[in-house]
Amino acid sequence: MPVAWVIDDDDEMRQAIKLMLELIDFEVKVYRDAPTASRDLLNGKIPDVIILDIMMPAVSGIDMLEFMRTKSELKTVPVVMLSSETTDVQVDEAMRYGADAFIFKPVTLEELETAISSAIQAHM
Repeated sequence: MPVAWVIDDDDEMRQAIKLMLELIDFEVKVYRDAPTASRDLLNGKIPDVIILDIMMPAVSGIDMLEFMRTKSELKTVPVVMLSSETTDVQVDEAMRYGADAFIFKPVTLEELETAISSAIQAHM
């Protein structure tokens, strides 16, 4: 079973995405912040895909993405960025730092599934 991580500071959104991922047969680990997830990544726990919120306290999703793309062992982890703000600036910035797909909140199961598929395909 493939593993997906959901990194989002919003409890309700994190749980909603977790449930959707479980419906499409992912094992899911949830994180409320980027530093905790980053520690697990650096300890060799690498998921098949990461759903990463942009707007989080302390360390933003963009900062985490930028960090991941500087590490050779994390460069190929598929990342789907998630945001409640629908600005082209955010999308452009996320893609510039190496996001593989971008979805807006609230997200549907179909949007999530399409974004994950696209992100994983980008690394095949």
